[in-house]
Parts: sequence; structure tokens; C-alpha cells
Amino acid sequence: MNEYALLIDYKYCTGCHVCEVSCRKEHDIPLDEWGIKLNEMGPVKMKDKWLWDYVPVPSDLCDLCEDRVAAGKKPACVHHCLAQCMELVPVEELSAKMAEHGNKVTCFIP
Repeated sequence: MNEYALLIDYKYCTGCHVCEVSCRKEHDIPLDEWGIKLNEMGPVKMKDKWLWDYVPVPSDLCDLCEDRVAAGKKPACVHHCLAQCMELVPVEELSAKMAEHGNKVTCFIP
């Protein structure tokens, strides 16, 4: 599955936890483990602005929903993301996609 990466544009993440829930349901993951975990960073005051970010972070249990992708579907977290801030991207397109999204983007390659 190394031909794909999960691109997360976390400036749009609202912290709804739907990625965690959909992953847990898709893979029947127990409550004390995560396929993807939403981390909250903030609030932090920088100059006159308050910053508060949510960053979904895939764990080593994440296989980018290999079975779903093989069936032509999106990974569960991407499909259910309410903010549509996650995208499955072919690795060869990753740098161009990251450049499009700017500085609040991260990627995951299992």
C-alpha cells in the first residue's frame, strides 16, 4: 500500500473525532487503541492571536484502509471527514499536493 499517502490539511480540521470513530468501526479497534488519533494543540497565544489546532495522527495500526481502497473506495477516515481535510494521494503526486495546501499540512505513508 506504499503507493498512497494520507494528506491531512489540518487548518480545516474542526476536532469532531469522526476520523477516530470511523476508523474504530471499520477495523473493530478496541477503545484503548487508535488507528488514527486526534491531537489537540492549544490554545496558545501568539502575539495578539489565539491558536488552537486539531491534528489527526495515524498510528501504526493504519493501513490506509487497504481493502476499501482496493475496492475503489476511500479510506474510512477520508470518506467520513466532515471538514473534508483528508485526502488519499498517490505518492508521486504528494509534493505537488503539499505545495498546493501551504504550511498547515501533514502526510502519512504507512
